[in-house]
Amino acid sequence: MSEIVLKGVPAAPGIAIGPAYILDQQEVIVAPRAILENEVPIEIARFEEALIKTREEIGGLKKKIDEEMGGQHAKIFDAHLMVLEDTMLNEEVIKRIRQEKQSAEYVFSKVLKKYVKAFSNIQDEYLRERTSDVSDIGRRVLRNLMDESRMYELENLKEKLVIVAHDLSPSDTASMYNKNVMAFVTDIGGRTSHTAIMAKSFGVPAVVGLKDATLKIVNQDTIVVDGRMGLVIVHPSNETLEIYRKEQTRILASRHRFDDIKDLPAETKDGKKVSILANLELPEEIPMILSLGAEGIGLYRTEYFYMNRVDLPSEEEQYEAYRHVAKAMAPKPVTIRTLDLGGDKFISSLQIPRDMYPYLGWRALKFCLARPDIFETQLRAILRASVHGKIRMMYPMVTGPDEFQQANQILEKAKSALKRQKIPFDEQIEVGAMIEVPAAVMTADLLAQQAKFFSIGTNDLIQYTLAVDRVNEKTADFYDPCHPAVLRFIQKVIQAGHEAKISVGLCGEMSSEPVLALVLLGMGLDEFSMSPLNILQIKKVIRSVSLTDAQALVEEIINLPSGDKIEEICSVRLRQLVPDIFNSEVKD
Repeated sequence: MSEIVLKGVPAAPGIAIGPAYILDQQEVIVAPRAILENEVPIEIARFEEALIKTREEIGGLKKKIDEEMGGQHAKIFDAHLMVLEDTMLNEEVIKRIRQEKQSAEYVFSKVLKKYVKAFSNIQDEYLRERTSDVSDIGRRVLRNLMDESRMYELENLKEKLVIVAHDLSPSDTASMYNKNVMAFVTDIGGRTSHTAIMAKSFGVPAVVGLKDATLKIVNQDTIVVDGRMGLVIVHPSNETLEIYRKEQTRILASRHRFDDIKDLPAETKDGKKVSILANLELPEEIPMILSLGAEGIGLYRTEYFYMNRVDLPSEEEQYEAYRHVAKAMAPKPVTIRTLDLGGDKFISSLQIPRDMYPYLGWRALKFCLARPDIFETQLRAILRASVHGKIRMMYPMVTGPDEFQQANQILEKAKSALKRQKIPFDEQIEVGAMIEVPAAVMTADLLAQQAKFFSIGTNDLIQYTLAVDRVNEKTADFYDPCHPAVLRFIQKVIQAGHEAKISVGLCGEMSSEPVLALVLLGMGLDEFSMSPLNILQIKKVIRSVSLTDAQALVEEIINLPSGDKIEEICSVRLRQLVPDIFNSEVKD
C-alpha cells in the first residue's frame, strides 16, 4: 500500500511507531436469527449469563482502576453497573425473546438501539449523558453473547498500540492509564483540548484535529505519529520508517540530556531566580514530578472528581485526595484550582442541560457562585487538607474584584463552620485569582488588592482574547500565543501584580514552550507551571540566559504587529542564546 500522510494539530510531542487500534464507538450490527419455541428458555438463559459475565467484567475493571488510580476514577463505572441493573431494559429483552422468537443478541441489539435513540433525544443532560453508558455496556453484553473474544478492551490491552478515535473522554483516558498506549490520534480537538493535556501528562505523543483519521486508518495498520509536527503517516515506506526510528532513538536519548540540572535552581546567569512548578492531572504523576525537580504544583485540576460519575464527590472523598497530594509534595507548595466546569467539561449528576455549560457564560467561578452548596463542600475539603502540607488555592475564570469578593465570602463561611466544629485548617492559606479573560486583565490592578497571587491561564486567555475556540481543529491555525494582544495582556498582568507586591505565575501551555519562556522571563514572570516532562528543558533555558537578554528581547518584539514575526525573532534569539535546546528536542 502507498504511504498516506495526514496533517493535524500537534498536541503532545514525541514520535510513536506501531499498530493502530480504532476506538470504534459505532453500533454493533447483529443479523437476525430465528429460534424455536423450545429454544426460548435457552436464549433467555444466555442473555442472563451475558449480563452476569458483563457485571463481573465491570466489577473487575472498577477494582483495578480503584487500586491503580484511586476511587474517584473507579466511580466512572458506576453508571455502567446501573445500566446492567435496569429492570425495564432487561425485562423488555426477555419479553421480546418470548414474543418474537429471535436470538438473544438480535433482540438485545434492537432494544439497545431503541434505548440509545430515546436517551440521545432527551434534553435533560443527566439522562442524555447516559447514552454513552448504554452504548458502551451494550457492546460489552453483545460481545459476551456473540463470544466476540477477539474484540479489544482498552483496559486490557496486551500489546503496544496507537489509539485512534473520533474523540476521547476523561473516562476513556482513565481506562488508558496503561503503559501499552503508545500515542493518541483523534479526529477532533485542539492543542489545549483534554486529550492533548492528558497525553502530555502520560508522556505519550498525540496528534488531534485530523478530521477523518478514523476513516483512513484501520485496525492494525502500521502508523507513525509525529506529535511535534502534527503528522500521522499511514503505511509508512521502509525509508520513512528508518528516518523516524532514527529520530525516535535520538529523542529518547535526549530526554535525559538535562538530568544534571534537575537539582539546581532555576536561576539566570545574572542571578534572577524563578520557580518552576508542575501541572498535576493525576496523583500518580507525583513521583515523576518530584524526580524531575519540580518546586511544587502550580496547578492541580480538580474538575475530574466531578466528571463521568452518577453522584457528586463528597467532602471526605475530596479531602482524602487533596491530603494525599499535599503530604506527597510537602514541604513544596500545592496550588489547587477550585472547580472549573463549562465548555467541554460538564457533569451529569446535576441534571443540568449541556447548553447550561457554555464556553461563555455559566461556567467555572460563576457556576460555583450559583451553586454555593457544591462550592462550599470543596472549599471545606481544601481547608481541611491544608494542615497536611503547603496548600494554596485559586479561583478560575475570575472577571473582576466583585466576583473574587463573593467567592471569599463563601470561603469565610466555610472557615467559620470549621472553627465551630473545631476542625483545624491553615488560617493563613493563600487565595489567588486566575487571570483567564480580558475583563480580569483590565481589572488586574484592582484584583491585586485582594488576591495573594495571580496565575495566568493562557489556554483560555488566548481563546477569549482572539475569539478562537481552543479545542476546535478548524480554528487551530488562529490560536496564536505570540499574538501582540496576548503578550501585552500578559505583560499588563505581571506589572499589576508586581506593583501590588504579589507573585505572578503562568500555568497554561505557553510556559512549556522554550521560545515563549524566554519572553515570559523577560516580562518578569515569577512562576512557570507546566507539564512535568517540560520542566528540565525550561530550566535549561532559564539557566542559560541572563535576565537582561530576556528583557531586551521583550523590548524588541512587544511593539511588533504580527505574531508570526514575533515568533520568528524569538526563535532566532533562542537559538543564539541556548543552542543546546535545538541540539536536543525543542518540544519534547
